[in-house]
Amino acid sequence: MPRRGSITTAWWTCAPRLSRFPTPPTYYVRSSQVARAKSRAGSPALRNVGRERVADEVLAGMRTAGYGVRENDPFEDAATVVFSSRERSPYVGRLRLQWARMRPMVLEHFLPAPASPVAATYPQQVDDVYRADAYYSLSIEGYTVSDALIERVRSGLWNPEHTEPDRLNRNALAARGYWQAFQRVKESVARVLAGENAGGVAEAAHGGWYRELFGPPVAAGRLNAAALGGYRAEQVFIRRSMHVPPSVEAVRDLMPEVFALRAAEPEPAVRVFLGHFFFVYGHPYRDGHGRMGRFLMNMMLASGGWPWTVVTVETRDAYLAALEEASVRQDIVPFTRFLAESATASARLHRA
Repeated sequence: MPRRGSITTAWWTCAPRLSRFPTPPTYYVRSSQVARAKSRAGSPALRNVGRERVADEVLAGMRTAGYGVRENDPFEDAATVVFSSRERSPYVGRLRLQWARMRPMVLEHFLPAPASPVAATYPQQVDDVYRADAYYSLSIEGYTVSDALIERVRSGLWNPEHTEPDRLNRNALAARGYWQAFQRVKESVARVLAGENAGGVAEAAHGGWYRELFGPPVAAGRLNAAALGGYRAEQVFIRRSMHVPPSVEAVRDLMPEVFALRAAEPEPAVRVFLGHFFFVYGHPYRDGHGRMGRFLMNMMLASGGWPWTVVTVETRDAYLAALEEASVRQDIVPFTRFLAESATASARLHRA
């Protein structure tokens, strides 16, 4: 039974329901509970039923949102039942079939993995491409940024405490979030280059990337702290697209399987394309899917020896059209060809 005074919200009220969440849900703290929520979280209840990683995600999300958190288990006794993952979903079976059907198309139309391993200079190459990557990735998503703003954030001159535009400007906050997330992505790439499984690293790290990406607007009060809580809790729609992202329930089934398939996939090219495509297809967050998808894509490119690849504003329409074709008509070939051409162009730049 829950101890008196412990915080319980709709998604952590009982152990069987807790066991159904393999990925961290977006959590909401009622206004009457805010004071107590600053000192307690539901993570011990998750640990009680064997969901250590999800508990860590909850704690990280609340701390990024500015809460001081101490763990307090709302259950008096440890769970005596071993809870399994949630029931196998028909969404998962369909995803596996799609992955298997699309694999040959990717392998046919993409470049073979480089014969030589990634050079020791790869981290420096990633640093060198940061300004262009940040400028284009943010511009594609509709932010108005400049080389000067990107460089000011990169060089540490961004000062929200004493510079009002840095604190309130949507574009400056997005640029700062991109810089913070980029640093976390580089750490993940280093782990992959050191030999860790790329899919496993991506699953463990992508929540942290997302919190860094949207941490600055949350800290500035321009975005609700619940945005840092994990995958979305409502249906979303995409402007100017015929693709309707999966329901909330489907997302919680699909995303763990996307990462599992990526971790088990032996072909780097398939990890690059299908990993990126199915992440964006699922639209698991409320915002930031393009940036997150390209981060995942580039980490998978690194795992196969390809250079960091930038999708430019000039190629934005072709990029989105290829994703639309894959999402609506299940034709992965245009998307595969597009990214193959982009990776080839990036490789030429690095050799120049």
